Amino acid sequence: MGRPRECRQVTFHPSVTYFKPRGVALCDVKVIELSTEEVEALRLKNIKKLDQHACAAKMQTSQSTFQRILSGAYKKMSEAIIEGKAIKIVK
Repeated sequence: MGRPRECRQVTFHPSVTYFKPRGVALCDVKVIELSTEEVEALRLKNIKKLDQHACAAKMQTSQSTFQRILSGAYKKMSEAIIEGKAIKIVK
């Protein structure tokens, strides 16, 4: 059995939680789920322009864990954009 997952500090909760490609019916599109942790990591790194140490400190996690969260978010976003999938932000 693995270690229990620690709570991470997330201060941003988006009001819009679903994005889909234009011109594609909702029933025809596959969905990629982004966690609020992943959205927060993207926001801190790309919008707030903080370095990785500052981002990790704000999320109360280690730098390596922050990097894993961010890498996962980039992979999911890339897949959604390139393959025309919808993005759903889940809590």
